[in-house]
Amino acid sequence: MPGFATASAAALPRLIADIGDLVRAESPSADPAAVAACARVAAGVGTRLTGTAPEWLDSSGRPQLRWRFGAGDRVLLLGHFDTVWPVGSLATHPFEVAGGRLTGPGCFDMKAGVAQLFHALSLLDDLSGVSVLLTGDEEIGAPASRGLIEAEARRTQAVLVLEASEGGALKTARKGVSGYELEITGRAAHAGLEPERGVNTTTELAHQVLALSALADPAAGTTVTPTVAASGTTRNTVPDTARLQVDVRVATAAEQARVDGAVRALAPVLAGASVELSGGPDRPPLPASASAELFRRARGHYAELGFGTLRGVAVGGGSDGNLTAGVGTPTLDGLGAVGGGAHADDEHVIVAELPRRTALVAALVASLTGAPPTGPDRGRG
Repeated sequence: MPGFATASAAALPRLIADIGDLVRAESPSADPAAVAACARVAAGVGTRLTGTAPEWLDSSGRPQLRWRFGAGDRVLLLGHFDTVWPVGSLATHPFEVAGGRLTGPGCFDMKAGVAQLFHALSLLDDLSGVSVLLTGDEEIGAPASRGLIEAEARRTQAVLVLEASEGGALKTARKGVSGYELEITGRAAHAGLEPERGVNTTTELAHQVLALSALADPAAGTTVTPTVAASGTTRNTVPDTARLQVDVRVATAAEQARVDGAVRALAPVLAGASVELSGGPDRPPLPASASAELFRRARGHYAELGFGTLRGVAVGGGSDGNLTAGVGTPTLDGLGAVGGGAHADDEHVIVAELPRRTALVAALVASLTGAPPTGPDRGRG
């Protein structure tokens, strides 16, 4: 296993170049043409480094890339190539490497992870039992790829997610995510002449905000956060419509079910008001139990590679790893880049950590499949 560290360090310039190609292929989730162009770049990187071209799978007009080596049923490597950055972001956030940091839109979340994934596989001589799935809609909740992700997870024994790390720590648990929207209807009236004839949806919205906020349980790790709210048209009119969006994060499936039941039981407070609810649970929790054995294995390999002690952390954000854990497949997340600033102006990757994480992924895949490393040069690409 120490050979993985040497080989991945030697390949660092090529790895950086591949990350640069992916970053420069801007791919906001809402732009299918841009996402498809980036998919072609990712397919090229994967083909060069594994010697195998991917299957192109169309999901509602969005390309998803899948590689299967042999049965591909031992370990699934999962990632995405869409980002939150609009086309044109390179003008203000160009791809650069300086001061030990790599920057550019989407570099940390998660184009570095995509490149690392294939560089890790290039260090193995036999990829039998490995499958890879790269999707183009993770940042908008995987509406097109969710079924494919879950199906791939069900047929494999373990999932490694190449999302970025959290302060260098692997993500051993993720909260489940639910999202709701309330449409409130009342009755308009003149606010000065006869406000009593109206049914004020701003007032009803306030009642609902307080009721929703009371569903949170900090001790259980449950947050219920009213976010986007809108009501009214003019200052002198009793508003007759309102809208409220709510974000829910939970650590357990039981809490997700409790909150969902309580939200669905909400009733209007004001006479004459009505509340229509849409939404519900989106991603199940990724509990620590789903990652425990994989993290134990990863921590051991990290030490064997001479990298020291590997940390794990539970986070509130969701990923496609929630979906794979939700169907019962052991899942370890956060195996991608070390850095920070996801979705923000200071998004960056720490260059020195790139070969270390690449070597760790190679070691994990080798141990999960029984694959030997390549010969002395260790690398196809």
